[in-house]
Amino acid sequence: MSDSLSPSLTSVPNASGHFGAYGGMFVPETLMTPLQDLARAYEEIKRDPSFQRELDGLLKDYVGRPSPLYFAERFTEEVARENGGKGPRIYLKREDLLHTGAHKINNALGQVLLAIRMGKKRIIAETGAGQHGVATATVCARFGLECVVYMGEVDMERQALNVIRMRALGATVVPVTAGQKTLKEAVSEAMRDWVTNVNTTFYILGSALGSHPYPMIVRDFQRVIGEEARRQILDKEGRLPDVIVACVGGGSNAIGIFHPFLEDREVRLVGVEAGGDGILPGRHAARFQGGVLGVLQGTRTYVLQNEDGQIDLTHSVSAGLDYAAVGPEHAFLRDAGRVDYGFATDAEALEAFKFLAETEGIIPALESSHAVAHARKIAGALGDGKILIVNLSGRGDKDVQQAAKHLGISGEAKSVKTARS
Repeated sequence: MSDSLSPSLTSVPNASGHFGAYGGMFVPETLMTPLQDLARAYEEIKRDPSFQRELDGLLKDYVGRPSPLYFAERFTEEVARENGGKGPRIYLKREDLLHTGAHKINNALGQVLLAIRMGKKRIIAETGAGQHGVATATVCARFGLECVVYMGEVDMERQALNVIRMRALGATVVPVTAGQKTLKEAVSEAMRDWVTNVNTTFYILGSALGSHPYPMIVRDFQRVIGEEARRQILDKEGRLPDVIVACVGGGSNAIGIFHPFLEDREVRLVGVEAGGDGILPGRHAARFQGGVLGVLQGTRTYVLQNEDGQIDLTHSVSAGLDYAAVGPEHAFLRDAGRVDYGFATDAEALEAFKFLAETEGIIPALESSHAVAHARKIAGALGDGKILIVNLSGRGDKDVQQAAKHLGISGEAKSVKTARS
């Protein structure tokens, strides 16, 4: 292992939930007590070996962990061909193979076990792409708990398959019709519900954002991704990777794979935001490309907002990245220079969606496709002998209809001429 980073980088957040200048608890007074209760309960279960044994057992037998670290041979070959025959060995961390099809279940399972220990019988959640909603509905079904999921009306239309899945699992899916009708509004509605029903309700927040202690809790439950990847790459290659790439919306899959590598200075960590139609006002969700310091939904971080502090419109082909703020730990790591953040446009992500499907027989989520696109973009500069890991955070079943509209893929029957002898 390389020289350790300063304690200020590896010991965050502090007791007040701050990651340097970011994070904290910017919430109504009515939520301060339940958030403080949640933080205390979480600190208690972290020290309880029986909790970790139960979680580990379910992650293995119910969720399907460990997820594979797969050497993408054809993808590697095709990327090298694009770069004159040179390029890194590319591995995919296959979170798409988990139960429910994405990394979201790691956190949903951990939080539902915490909710049960706190005596809460009603679970609420927000969702954008629907994967966190599906994961939450799944664990609620597993433990017999009431489940209510808030989802923007626009996201319900473009992620209709996941809406059906949630309802099939017994969840109530509540359409949110305010504002842009996407993830930001879904979070707001979930917070309103929690304020009203805090005595009986547990809010399973799905990404590494929001008020303390959520960014810390979500990161800790997603660290399993990076812990596994670290062991797996050492086993396969005998050394650590040169680069790890992950998409960043709120930032849960990225912080999960990055965190166990933070002290390894030789490992470059790259987060990929949603570039949308390009870095134009209202047409992207790349907070580090146009955001400023602000407060949104309980936390201080980089936010896309105008000079008056009003939240800008955002856009991404991927519902899960279409959010105006980024998790506070990502803002901290970016300022510290430990993680680099780039972006991929809608067009680049869609091309990567198609490219990975055709080279590896793996259909990635549109969120994950942003990471695939950026990995493909930087591979030429890495050259031979390097190792690159892409966190494939979810599968693309939910996105096939959406992608088909943009890529011109048809499901219509067509006549085929066959060769005759």
